[in-house]
Amino acid sequence: IRDFGALGDGVTVNTRAIQRAIDTCSKEKLGGVLISGGKYVTGTIYLKDNVTLQIAAGAALLGSTKIEDYAIDTHKNMYRGEPHMDRCLIFAKKAHFIGIEGKGMIDGQGGIEYFPNKNDGQKNRPMLIRFLECSHIRMRDVTLQNPASWTTAWLYCSDIVVDSITIHSRVNENGDGLDFDGCRGVRVANSLFDTSDDSICLQASHPEMPCCDVVISNCLFSSQYAGIRIGLLSRGDFENVTVSSCLFRDIKDSGLKIQMCEGGEMRNMLFCNLVMQNVPRPVFMTFCQQRACVDVGDELAPMKAMHHFMFGSMVIDSAACGMDSAIIMVGLPGHPIEDITLQDISFTSGGGFSSDSAQALPDFTPEVLKGGWPEYDVLGMTVPCYGVYASHIDGLTIRNCTFDTLEADSRPAIACHDTSRLNIHGVVTAGGPSDIQCEGEVMLSVP
Repeated sequence: IRDFGALGDGVTVNTRAIQRAIDTCSKEKLGGVLISGGKYVTGTIYLKDNVTLQIAAGAALLGSTKIEDYAIDTHKNMYRGEPHMDRCLIFAKKAHFIGIEGKGMIDGQGGIEYFPNKNDGQKNRPMLIRFLECSHIRMRDVTLQNPASWTTAWLYCSDIVVDSITIHSRVNENGDGLDFDGCRGVRVANSLFDTSDDSICLQASHPEMPCCDVVISNCLFSSQYAGIRIGLLSRGDFENVTVSSCLFRDIKDSGLKIQMCEGGEMRNMLFCNLVMQNVPRPVFMTFCQQRACVDVGDELAPMKAMHHFMFGSMVIDSAACGMDSAIIMVGLPGHPIEDITLQDISFTSGGGFSSDSAQALPDFTPEVLKGGWPEYDVLGMTVPCYGVYASHIDGLTIRNCTFDTLEADSRPAIACHDTSRLNIHGVVTAGGPSDIQCEGEVMLSVP
């Protein structure tokens, strides 16, 4: 980019120079645009066909701290009520064989001193990267940090590989890491996430664009909210997702947050070989009705189906999370989540609830999710068990699992409401078989 007049002094805005380099590279099929030997400030740049941004070790691409340097033709954020996140630093539309690679960094300089969170109309907070309808995308080794809002948004893209990247996004709110919306053929591996919002999101904002064939492995997650969220934006379908060999640490909300609420169908997902530490809700699943997408009205979409999930070989230490630590899975009357298996899970929660004290369990009823926002606090804050809570589930198997607490707890380990086809085998709890309280017929076999 220096050949096109870019200056790596950390001050000069190099948008035109960098864009000329990208345009020339794409037109002449040269393959790569090199960013090296300095810190280069830029506004919005557009990635084109057959171009890989190569950011060398020690070099940095810096987002301008002035909102007027960001273009307004970079599509939009798909959540309603969030137009302040429509702009972005790097944008590509219908581009193919593109990438961002190298051991350097992209720094959005998105702190609240430049992009404040206020309610006075001053809300423009650009994302770092947005790809729309692109394919054959590679992102490797690079560090992405300090976005003013989300780090990346991938909309309706295919054939994606993200490998060995690092994301730090704690300087502003809504700092999601990787958001894949209606994407297929996604592989994320060997990466580290430290985010102020969900580290990875799988979404489906368009009813004809499913989010499918996703593999996530060998990653480390730390987040102010969820490690991995699947759903919420869920007008389209989700299927064929695997998450394996990952570590979740210091997650404020949920390790795996799985939400179906806008009319799509979700099925066929496997989560295995996971370690979670200081995560209050290792798994939080909801099947309900809500409208989150910017492109729809207020009418709630009909509920389709949410089925076939397996969670296995997990070690969970939530001892520091107090009484709100549990695996929670809730549907609605007449609309159960179907066919869930929990197997080979060791879970230590905080415990500490005492029926003899002044504490009292609130009315923990999943029905409040009908038309409500699917968050844990909507349910009443303190879950009525210390291990697994299931409500409106059809087909639940809990096999070879151990549930314990740091402090003595008078609640059951497992509590099930309106749950059919329930099988519990080889489960060890702090209080023995009496710690399992389930309505209806249960196939129960405990040590």
